Amino acid sequence: MVALGEVLSLCLDAHAVEPEVTYPTLGVYGFGRGIITNKPPVQGNEIAASVLYRVRADQFIYSKLKAFEGAFALVTPDGDGRFVSNEFPTFDCRAGKLLPAYLAWFFRRPSAWESVSAESSGIGARRERLHPDSLLTYKVPLPPLPEQRRIVARLDAVATRLTARTEAARRLEADLAALLRATFTRITAGSPRARMADIAPLVRRPVTIEPEASYTEIGIRSFFRGIFHRRTVPGSEFTWQDLFRIEAGDVVFSNLMAWEKGIGLAGAADIGCVGNHRMLTCAPDRSRVVPAFLFFFFTTPEGFAQIEAASPGSIARNKTLSPDGLKTIEVPVPSLDAQRWFDRLQAKVSAARAQHAAVATEADSLLPAMLHQVFGSAPC
Repeated sequence: MVALGEVLSLCLDAHAVEPEVTYPTLGVYGFGRGIITNKPPVQGNEIAASVLYRVRADQFIYSKLKAFEGAFALVTPDGDGRFVSNEFPTFDCRAGKLLPAYLAWFFRRPSAWESVSAESSGIGARRERLHPDSLLTYKVPLPPLPEQRRIVARLDAVATRLTARTEAARRLEADLAALLRATFTRITAGSPRARMADIAPLVRRPVTIEPEASYTEIGIRSFFRGIFHRRTVPGSEFTWQDLFRIEAGDVVFSNLMAWEKGIGLAGAADIGCVGNHRMLTCAPDRSRVVPAFLFFFFTTPEGFAQIEAASPGSIARNKTLSPDGLKTIEVPVPSLDAQRWFDRLQAKVSAARAQHAAVATEADSLLPAMLHQVFGSAPC
């Protein structure tokens, strides 16, 4: 166990800020996610500080303010020559003693952030900072350089494979989304249209609230991320608001957040749940429209544009979806056979996404497990 002060040296390459000079800057992500290099350059006359500090590749850097949540990183080549404020101390690693990448991997672990913060009085609140002197007293396990190289090579290889897998997942998701959009466009081309009031009218199924009974209330996530269960509480908790029953197949709109894609499709897990008066519930007439087909329409640019048009208001808190406007939205209604075929296609895509998500979840746990295997037994 070696104190970082024995293998790190504070390196502050100070530069006086000149008004006419443009400075490329960087930041540090929390939770061990590396440096931020996509920040726009800043003109000197827009910088309040009189001094900035230039950083170099392979330096170790951290955020004084965000150390407690893992804002430690290695400066990568794309950060070389950029500038930071005095909130981001930078350190050189002593050659022949410490590999910069080894230290960067060590500080990818939450236990390291917690430990170094615990040793510094008060670290953890938003206004309290980790001083460089405190960091330099922190001890880390330091094997010989060949072992450090072996550890870094092993972890780098795993990280590279996980990055490739993430990119493959992103491409797959884009391909699946494009497939659904293209298919929807094809089967709705030239199809008749119908008003929501005629094919999926607004319904209210009032619930008689029993004080001793339990009720699970739904909410809707923005950006089409679906319905969630907000809370399960006794009826006595509902002292003023009315509740309405949700059924599977309902297309539910948050009248306050529909403009931010707060729209969901109720499924089997939502049977028996309730929504408050803010949830606009449309019950599709299944002799004319398939619920999942209808919901997909509102995720398309055409469908969502009609939601925006039915949500007047100039600022977010006033952009409330109008029930009357919702009733008049026109929806393409191809044959039921075409809709059901599209529904089956959506089901296959959902199954593929779920399978890939399970693999991704397993992959996400791999690197933390390896970090624990490599460093987990090290005293902190």
